[in-house]
Amino acid sequence: MSHRGSSALRPEHTLASYAKAIEDGADFVEPDLVATKDGVLIARHENNIADTTDVSKRPEFADRKATRTIDGQSVTGWFTEDFTLDEIKSLRAVERLPVEMRGQSHTYDGQFQLLTLAEIADFVGAEAAARGRTIGLIPELKHPTYFRGIGLPLEERFLAAVEASHFLQTAPVIVQSFEVSNLQWLRPRIAGQSNIELLQLTLPMNVRPADLAPTGKGMTYAQMHTPEGLAKLRGYADWVSPILQSIIPFGTMDGKPGPLGTPTALVRDAHAAGLKVSTWTFRPENVFLPTDYRGEGGEAARHDEGSVRMMQAYIATGIDSFFTDDPALGRRAIDTMPKE
Repeated sequence: MSHRGSSALRPEHTLASYAKAIEDGADFVEPDLVATKDGVLIARHENNIADTTDVSKRPEFADRKATRTIDGQSVTGWFTEDFTLDEIKSLRAVERLPVEMRGQSHTYDGQFQLLTLAEIADFVGAEAAARGRTIGLIPELKHPTYFRGIGLPLEERFLAAVEASHFLQTAPVIVQSFEVSNLQWLRPRIAGQSNIELLQLTLPMNVRPADLAPTGKGMTYAQMHTPEGLAKLRGYADWVSPILQSIIPFGTMDGKPGPLGTPTALVRDAHAAGLKVSTWTFRPENVFLPTDYRGEGGEAARHDEGSVRMMQAYIATGIDSFFTDDPALGRRAIDTMPKE
């Protein structure tokens, strides 16, 4: 599964990024979905577009800079819900990671428009038809409780997009969320859409999802990883997708590096509960690799072989899919997986 397209090589969530991912063998394309002021679903990793567009350099939008509380966190920047689609289309995408790490991607800064879900569906559908192979979409609904609270619910808009798109009605579609209530709301409403599945994103943390946190009720993410929790997830989700360290620990969640450890029971327990398992996110730079999979050149340098070997260690645990910033490496990891 391509993480925001081929985001190691092109600015994320652009046609260039998605095209490269498909060319390099991705089975699924991932658009993270947020809403514009006029209610259109567009692909951005966050509704704060300060780091992924040139909005901060646009004097006509200087007065749109704001501070918002999103999922309990104070965030300052420029937010999609303050822009109409026409205004969003006047912006251009830029690479968010440092130039020393993603230099090739930075060469494309300022070239590409931001995309609507409808545009992405049409593009991926055209690519699938041209290449004669199935390519799915795995959208993530970002901050759904926040958007519902400001009168721009994402779920209804997503279902309307499905109704309007032959591709979204027929191609494999997996809807992701870190929240629970929206997936539970979607479950009965997609009952007639056999091509659509639901995926619960998780973290190895003893905190509740943003929709449950204010109530103090419901499972924490850590509780979701127990056999009992996974059985409850299966009541509304088809997939569980924990971060990499939940499947094979390495380093610490606050970034302290370390070697790859021993697999946990999570994949086995999830399969026993009837869930498929994905994980996120493989990146090729040394800083994102366990210390025993790194190469030369410092933290920002790529180590493709180490990344491939790391993916294969996770594939060996029995995962059903994985996200990668460089789908070519993901395809290589699958195609060169040692035979048992």
